Formats: sequence, structure tokens, C-alpha cells
Amino acid sequence: MLYNISMISNFSNPKENIKYLNLNEGDVVADFGSGSGHYIYPLSEIVGENGKVYGVDIQKSLLMKIQSDLMQKSIQNIETIWGNVEKPGGSKIREGSLNALVASNILFQVEDKKGFVSECFRVLKKGGELLLVDWSESFGGLGPQPGHVVDEKKAQSFFEEAGFLLKESVPSGSHHYGFVFKKN
Repeated sequence: MLYNISMISNFSNPKENIKYLNLNEGDVVADFGSGSGHYIYPLSEIVGENGKVYGVDIQKSLLMKIQSDLMQKSIQNIETIWGNVEKPGGSKIREGSLNALVASNILFQVEDKKGFVSECFRVLKKGGELLLVDWSESFGGLGPQPGHVVDEKKAQSFFEEAGFLLKESVPSGSHHYGFVFKKN
């Protein structure tokens, strides 16, 4: 199926989305479900050479592709981690070590949503922020099957029940929703 550029421009834009996080030079951040790296590269630019970005994914092949790109581009502040973000400690990131965390297009995929939310909470520092972006619908064969979509209210409740405070809703494209949560 071919998509025209106006359809694609309505999709979630990582560079725009991360502007809602309170990121600074030298911060330590992660992208859970980093996939092919759409968020890690713009995060890397913001945190700079004194910062650190962890790209965590369960799919080794995607991480290997990112690692190859990092070597070609000589990017030193990104580290890939093969991990399972649904399990306690599964991200392999030290507890309370992150200033910010991105979780984009992953909530609909995880089976243990409470385990995932708990791992997000575990790795963030007190006051750390989480950008959650996920599909609001199945769109033209893209995104999750309709039965896998996690609606906004349910997503918000998962994170608030775990102790996160909703900081703000953020525009994330016409087929996604977005939130910034803060760890209490």
C-alpha cells in the first residue's frame, strides 16, 4: 500500500515529541522499545557528549542495526541494551539512574503492562519524566490490530496507579496520543 506524504506527516514525530521532556545537556535517558532508533538519535543530540542514551529492545536484529549505524556515525553517547522491559530489572539499567525515559509505540505490544510500568518507575530518578506515546487507533493497516490498542484513559490509569503524576498531555500526531508523566 502506498501512502502519500500528507498521511505520513500526520504520524508521530520524535523530534517534536521529545521537546516536551525537560532535557538538558549531560542527562541520562533511555528509550524502551527503541526499535530502529527514531528517538535515540534526537535524544543523543540534546544530552550531548556528556550525556548518555540507552536504547533498550528485545529484538537483537534491531539493536545490531543501530550498533552498526553508531559505528559508522561515530556516535559515542548511545548504548544499546538487549533487555526485556516487562520484567523487574529486565532493562538492565540501574535503579533511579535516568533523568528521562521514552516509551513510544510499545505499550500496545507488551503483555505484562503492569510489569512494564513498574520497570519504567524503577529506572527513573525521583522527579524524572516519562514520555509515553502510543497508537490511538489502528490506521490503514499500520499500527496495532484494533483489539491491541490501549486507549488513553487506560494508559493513563496504568501509570498513575504505579505512582506517576500526569504532567501534561502532548500532541503526538493524528493517530497517536502522548503524555508526559513525572515520577513522584
